[in-house]
Amino acid sequence: MSDSTPTRRPFHGSCHCGSVQYIIFLTLPHKIPSIATPPLTDSSRSIQELYRCNCTACHKAGHFHIRTAWSPEDFMLLSPLNPMAELGDYTCNNGRIHWLFCKKCAGRCFIFAGKGETAKVDLDEMGVKDRDGGKMGKRTIWRPKAEGWDERESGCYLSVNGYTVDSGQEEFELGEFTANKWVGYVDCLELNGPEREPRYDKPYEGGAF
Repeated sequence: MSDSTPTRRPFHGSCHCGSVQYIIFLTLPHKIPSIATPPLTDSSRSIQELYRCNCTACHKAGHFHIRTAWSPEDFMLLSPLNPMAELGDYTCNNGRIHWLFCKKCAGRCFIFAGKGETAKVDLDEMGVKDRDGGKMGKRTIWRPKAEGWDERESGCYLSVNGYTVDSGQEEFELGEFTANKWVGYVDCLELNGPEREPRYDKPYEGGAF
């Protein structure tokens, strides 16, 4: 996979009991950000990132961060359709970011800050198939709201927990991501002082592979 042309494609994800179901679009093979990466012309957009954080919240929650390039188009929640009301919610620090979790199995699929919306989409036109390769048709989904979405300036935030992407999907293998050194290790541990830039060889103190 590491020698193939980067291609954007959908992956299914869910909590353990299946109450939370989502689709995430990723471009694989992954290209890690570098100082040679040209600056983005659209401030609302970001870059795809895979990383582990050693702060107490991320570490204790067991969150493998997947940050998509453009959350309003790269993430679709199939169920529930009103996550802020139907999922459990934990906030910490300034309370801005919501650590949402399934009320039945406690699975944490994604972290969110910002506004969301429901929309009618044609999953077949988007190239999304069910786990058996069948058509999914038109469905109502929930997604981050594109209007005003800015992850760098306005505080909008979406991080999908890579551990909740369903196993057995071609090209998605977290162990391979780590072996290829695609996974960054971020130092946000409160005891270590100011946040440090990601590194890709090993975790910072207090972190884990």
